[in-house]
Amino acid sequence: MFPALSPIIYVQISPERLTLKNLKTGESISEVPELAISSPPRPKILAVGPQARAAAASHAADVVNPFAHPRSLVSDFTVAEQLLKHQMRRVLGRSLLTFAPYVVLHPLGAPAGGFTQVERRAFREMALGAGASQVRVWTGRPLTEEELLSRQPPASGGEWE
Repeated sequence: MFPALSPIIYVQISPERLTLKNLKTGESISEVPELAISSPPRPKILAVGPQARAAAASHAADVVNPFAHPRSLVSDFTVAEQLLKHQMRRVLGRSLLTFAPYVVLHPLGAPAGGFTQVERRAFREMALGAGASQVRVWTGRPLTEEELLSRQPPASGGEWE
């Protein structure tokens, strides 16, 4: 729609930390990627990040990290998408006129053989489901603000999809 008006959100994902930065406002979040989810029949997100463990201790809830699995960075797609949606809302803030963000999603780590096509697609779909207008998946070194603002892949240092 209006790419110049869309905020750019840089997302770095690891089992230990989920970091989001809104390059337009400078707002950033870096927290443990955990959610407290109430028990069925109607599961509900009770808390996110460091508050998740406290919420689970005081309610009948499970603490879930959707990025902690021994074979893949995404262990629970639905929970990961909801966590990303919640955190994107936080870094975007509240405004009457908000454009869907352009998201650069950066899965951290270097699995043997690299991330599979299925994993890269899961990252893309996760960000789209969380409200992104466009998603690029970057695997490699951390990107600079200048590289992110240009919306062009760096000449070296990783892979851009």
